[in-house]
Amino acid sequence: MRAVTGTRARLAEFARQPTTLALLVFLPPVAIEVYGTALESFPALPGLGADPATVGRMTGTLFAVAFLAGLIGLFQVISARSGDERLALCGFPRHTLLVTRLVTMLVVSGFGAVVAFGVFTWRIDVAAPALAFGVLVLAGLLYGLFGVIVGTLLPRDLEGSLVLVFLADLDNVLSSDLFDIGRVAEFAPLYHPHALFEAAVLEGTLADGHLVPALAYLAVLLAAAFVAYATVTGEKGVLT
Repeated sequence: MRAVTGTRARLAEFARQPTTLALLVFLPPVAIEVYGTALESFPALPGLGADPATVGRMTGTLFAVAFLAGLIGLFQVISARSGDERLALCGFPRHTLLVTRLVTMLVVSGFGAVVAFGVFTWRIDVAAPALAFGVLVLAGLLYGLFGVIVGTLLPRDLEGSLVLVFLADLDNVLSSDLFDIGRVAEFAPLYHPHALFEAAVLEGTLADGHLVPALAYLAVLLAAAFVAYATVTGEKGVLT
């Protein structure tokens, strides 16, 4: 019950922030169209799995979902620095507080993924919609946890947001196969989700060899998020 109550309170807090709601609604269509229009004039490169406009809209969709989730994770860990310490003194278990923040991040990021996927499917025919949407949620989780880590290292709204914009944009460039940079791209957080999303959209299949690395990346970031939360709340562990 404490976890449910805490999650409701955090979701209500987000609902009262017009800027956050505006980003969730307007950023996905803008990002998808900007990426699609920017790549529409590109020639059909041999390494691309589809025409440049489609690749651009897939890249824009992943960017929008990843950046929004990263912002949510960033704001969650920044607000945890003072708010969760007071709640812990009032008797809330720290692991419950962490769960409420992770669930809030998942719900809000999922809403952003719904908006982005709706805009994407309006422009592009998707072979396996359920699979493609699941990949977007996975990408959101990855960057949400990544935002938690960025917020731990750089606990400032503006500076952290700028870092996330730069990282998400660079990550998309490395992951989209627009440029042949070798195996370095495989270490980008969105490399495997991009391959999974492309296969789900174009072929309706699950890309072999990309799901396990993506889940492994998620597990590593989840462990890092636990450490980050313990750091910002001044505890050696969150299970106290």
